[in-house]
Amino acid sequence: MRKLTMDELHRLTKDQYGNVEKLPVVIVLDNVRSLSNVGSVFRSADAFRIGELFLCGITACPPHREIHKTALGADETVPWRYFSSTVEACAELKRMGYKIYAVEQVEGSVMLQDFVAEPKSAFIMGNEVDGVGDEVLPLCDGAIEIPQEGTKHSLNVSVCSGIFMWELFRQFFLKKP
Repeated sequence: MRKLTMDELHRLTKDQYGNVEKLPVVIVLDNVRSLSNVGSVFRSADAFRIGELFLCGITACPPHREIHKTALGADETVPWRYFSSTVEACAELKRMGYKIYAVEQVEGSVMLQDFVAEPKSAFIMGNEVDGVGDEVLPLCDGAIEIPQEGTKHSLNVSVCSGIFMWELFRQFFLKKP
């Protein structure tokens, strides 16, 4: 066994990445505090070809050295927009015809393995301490939960985002005909 070389991995250039098909979804970061978490979400969004990120409230935006360090340059490839509040972002998503889902543990949530993603969907990832804001939940069309069996019943927002984006990528690009 040996590691694959960069040539063997067929990595896209920035220009190629800009022209490749993206998932028809938006990931929304609702007041995410950690710059490392923001950078990690950018990196996963690049890996799984997420259509766009919406950064809301206190969520830091590129360019920023700490975001760039964790994102490894994905902050330069993944399209993003900033909104002063997640409520404002939800209004824009509704105007654009998106369905909005909170990724949160709430009454009536659907487990991730049972969720079927559709184009023009947006998924809100919450703050590291408080999750998706209480003022945002009523604006959502539903909620999706990642099943967990440990004592914490809580995942880091960047880990949660990575798991979630992988599942979206799997459903949109890897499903069997």
